[in-house]
Amino acid sequence: MKLADNKATLSFSNGSPSVELPVYQGNIGPDVIDIRKLYGQTGMFTYDPGFLSTASCQSAITYIDGDKGELLYRGYPIEQLATQCDFLETCHLLLYGDLPNADKKAAFSQRVTMHTMVNEQMQFFLRGFRRDAHPMAVLTGLVGALSAFYHDSTDINNPEHREIAAIRLIAKMPTLVAMAYKYGVGQPYMYPRNDLSYAGNFLRMMFGTPCEDYKVNPVLERAMDRIFILHADHEQNASTSTVRLCGSSGTNPFAAIAAGVACLWGPAHGGANEACLNMLEDIQANGGVAKVGEFMNQVKDKNSGVRLMGFGHRVYKNHDPRAKLMQETCKEVLAELGLENDPLFKLAMSLEKIALEDDYFVQRKLYPNVDFYSGIVQRALGIPVNLFTGIFALARTVGWIAQLNEMISDPEYKIGRPRQLFTGSPRRDVPPLAKR
Repeated sequence: MKLADNKATLSFSNGSPSVELPVYQGNIGPDVIDIRKLYGQTGMFTYDPGFLSTASCQSAITYIDGDKGELLYRGYPIEQLATQCDFLETCHLLLYGDLPNADKKAAFSQRVTMHTMVNEQMQFFLRGFRRDAHPMAVLTGLVGALSAFYHDSTDINNPEHREIAAIRLIAKMPTLVAMAYKYGVGQPYMYPRNDLSYAGNFLRMMFGTPCEDYKVNPVLERAMDRIFILHADHEQNASTSTVRLCGSSGTNPFAAIAAGVACLWGPAHGGANEACLNMLEDIQANGGVAKVGEFMNQVKDKNSGVRLMGFGHRVYKNHDPRAKLMQETCKEVLAELGLENDPLFKLAMSLEKIALEDDYFVQRKLYPNVDFYSGIVQRALGIPVNLFTGIFALARTVGWIAQLNEMISDPEYKIGRPRQLFTGSPRRDVPPLAKR
């Protein structure tokens, strides 16, 4: 972060003296106005609901250019990472700042693989949940419970503790997600296998049973790995900001990540691909492909209350760069499984066709986003809709940890304390009970 050549001057129409504010430049992206001393100089705060115009930190991890449709992890375009690297290489990049060479990759993969089992007591902890509980409700509890099982890595201010907690979380999240799924369907848990890849091991824990050997399909393994890469980090979104804010209090890494899982559960955030599939299933139940045009007309009618899920993005005002990669994976998976003619997938493709050709959607840049395609791919893989957000949490864990570590290492970090514009009653005295 370096000072820009210019400064910002804040002037007031009521005659109060103007204030000069420093302007800082990042390596790429918009400059920022430093308002840290604003309250001390003026007695005023800024007002920014949702923090949409506020930089809450300086970060060197992920950069998004929404106008260009660009996503960079540590400077590398997501398109190159998704096609030339695997998920554990991407994890190494996000955590340590660089892609590993062959030796470092082998050492890192081995380290993660050796931590994939969870404490056996976790099985008994799971039994306290109802079988029909939402997997995200279970997962929030399981991740938070890790701090009760791994006492030796809960000091967030100790770099060694943060390091082992990071490895444990990345390694154990697939095991926990698979356990939550197996518990819900009443099947036995599958222990991790150290000879399989990260994605292959997850697929086996999800869909294998003790009755027979599970053979990992390389096309599906690659698809799962790509889902993980595309969701690994996405800058200062709601769940990442939650992890940072939670961690700023000095709580342990497992608790901070559990807070991120809880935030991600929301339908406006991680639950978007679940909402997208639910939308497709509703259209299918109400007439399927024949009713797509009618549905899209309802979307255009602002008074109908019908929302199009899986299209457009809060940040990307152009194509979501992850969507094209997920679209390719979607076609590969459907072809591999012979599902091109599945009614729901045909419906999704006709929805996509209208959105890419209809002026209403093109002008508003409502392109299919990563949630649209990843939901379709996950359904094809056999993952139930209510577990989609759990897969997202699994993938995003490494980004959360990288962001948390960066914050703790930043000498400027302080416990988060947003301000408010108070609109309630001014001071008043409590009347006696008889006079209320």
